[in-house]
Amino acid sequence: MGLLSQGSPLGWEDTKRYADHVRKHGIVQFLNIYNKVKERQKDVLKWGDEVEYMLMAVDEENEKVQLVLRGSEVLQTLQEKGEKINPNHPTLWRPEYGSYMIEGTPGQPYGGNMSDFNTVEDNMGKRRREALSVLKENETLGTITSFPRLGCPGFTLPECEPTPVERGASKSLFFPDEAINRHPRFSTLTRNIRHRRGEKVVINVPIFKDQSTPSPFVETFPGDDGESVRAALPDHIYMDAMGFGMGNCCLQVTFQACSISEARYLYDQLATICPIVMALSAASPFYRGYVSDIDCRWGVISASVDDRTREERGLEPLKNNKFRIHKSRYDSIDSYLSSCGEKYNDIELTKDEEINKQLLDAGIDKLLAQHIAHLFIRDPLSLFMEKINLDDENESDHFENIQSTNWQTMRFKPPPPNSDIGWRVEFRPMEVQLTDFENSAYVVFIVLLTRVILSYKLDFLIPLSKVDENMKVAQKRNAVLEGMFYFRKDIFKGSNPVIDGASATPNGLENSDNGGSSLEEYTLMSIDTIINGKEGVFQGLIPILNCYLANMEVDVDTRCTILNYLKLIKKRASGELMTMAKWMREFVAKHPQYKQDSVITDKINYDLLLKCNRIAKGEEGCPELIGDPVSRNK
Repeated sequence: MGLLSQGSPLGWEDTKRYADHVRKHGIVQFLNIYNKVKERQKDVLKWGDEVEYMLMAVDEENEKVQLVLRGSEVLQTLQEKGEKINPNHPTLWRPEYGSYMIEGTPGQPYGGNMSDFNTVEDNMGKRRREALSVLKENETLGTITSFPRLGCPGFTLPECEPTPVERGASKSLFFPDEAINRHPRFSTLTRNIRHRRGEKVVINVPIFKDQSTPSPFVETFPGDDGESVRAALPDHIYMDAMGFGMGNCCLQVTFQACSISEARYLYDQLATICPIVMALSAASPFYRGYVSDIDCRWGVISASVDDRTREERGLEPLKNNKFRIHKSRYDSIDSYLSSCGEKYNDIELTKDEEINKQLLDAGIDKLLAQHIAHLFIRDPLSLFMEKINLDDENESDHFENIQSTNWQTMRFKPPPPNSDIGWRVEFRPMEVQLTDFENSAYVVFIVLLTRVILSYKLDFLIPLSKVDENMKVAQKRNAVLEGMFYFRKDIFKGSNPVIDGASATPNGLENSDNGGSSLEEYTLMSIDTIINGKEGVFQGLIPILNCYLANMEVDVDTRCTILNYLKLIKKRASGELMTMAKWMREFVAKHPQYKQDSVITDKINYDLLLKCNRIAKGEEGCPELIGDPVSRNK
């Protein structure tokens, strides 16, 4: 979740007063870090994953599943049994936005050995068993991206009422403040986003129009003072709180690069892959008890933390604000960072010109300077009294305050001050999957892809405006099979000079398209073509990964594991296996209680999540979702 400071949180007006102070010292802290480690080379390739979980209670008598609001208690127990008594404990546990959520990571990062791919699923299995072992008898752990009835009456245990008119963090009609993690950072973020914006956040998700769905679909909101009914769009599911986005779960991977130039190169290359993998991992078709017409959470979470004022959104002339800002602070990246990416930076980049000049004068190159100056158009959203005056030489809280609340598809992460951690990039668009096998498959696929990008000097770059178009397509219902995505045709032509000692184009993978202009560099492709290849169009990422594996020394067990994972990705891309979003839709559509009215009742939710729980625990197979893998946890 980013920076977690302890102390006395400031309200919005006080935070606003210190905004320039935070930005000023944040830039000084960045420059101090940069100047100390800019020449650093030969850091080891390390990586790790983050899986977010929901705590759920199963009420068999009333056939109801609720979210359990005791994440802090469970987290404390897990930490006391693990890292606090053994610094080398194989798992680490961290808080997340929802008081029903926890986040688990491996205790130590994985390294550059291929055999590490063989331990990912084992470690995820350990995390799941560890967390389950401290839950009550009627409780379970879910890796569900979006809880289908989040925001419906009685969705939490204990049941809590929203407080739309009282003093509270979100003032939501649906999402009670008790469902927000008790750490002051989270409620402060929630409150300050609302105060800075000048109104509640507005999330409108198109509803899936089934046979009996009212048309137009229009809701009434008891307890509304008029704000929500003005904000809600017809034929859309309306939500009004940060918790509807940040209260979802995701799967993320962070990589340590060998140097800053390698990190920048990876950041750019992976940015183009984000929409493809998001559509491949689609797992969130339901919101606030309704069936939606989208399969991914991205737009929901983007709107849930959109703190831009009306002026910044371009709805009113600039008067009290400095910038017209084109996106929420949770969105796709806005500029490439490597020299080979510069010519593809074709979207308008709003940046703080003073900060940009300060960075350039300090010796930062143009691309990195504008990236930081763009992040720093944002205000700090959460500030603690005890963290205002810091030692800029040895601390980075002010830099991280802004950096960690720019939640983009990729994050470029400088090393913390005085640490042995290197330059890192974080891959952030994936939806969490039901089973440890699936989550491991997506993680291994992305990590293996980074190895191949570096070894073969691959170039996936296309204009950033096309990546943004891909992000929009990726969220649509069944985008994995029906969406068309801009993708580069010849990924071997770019051969980036910043990567030292990488091998040439692998045998058998040369692209026959050696043609000319930038307009011919990319074309629209299906995800099946991008992942599996199509003769005369594109080689396919899986064949390239297979070629890489064939040239590597890999033990038989690890090779079988990796091929098992790649088979899942391959079949999801071709449609032979369903995404979790499609599987959940089909489950609801066939449920005897479903009335073709786009409504997910408590009973439908109960049956769906009980089946999900059995599959996740390995008690029941699901060939249409995951095939018949040789799971390492069976």
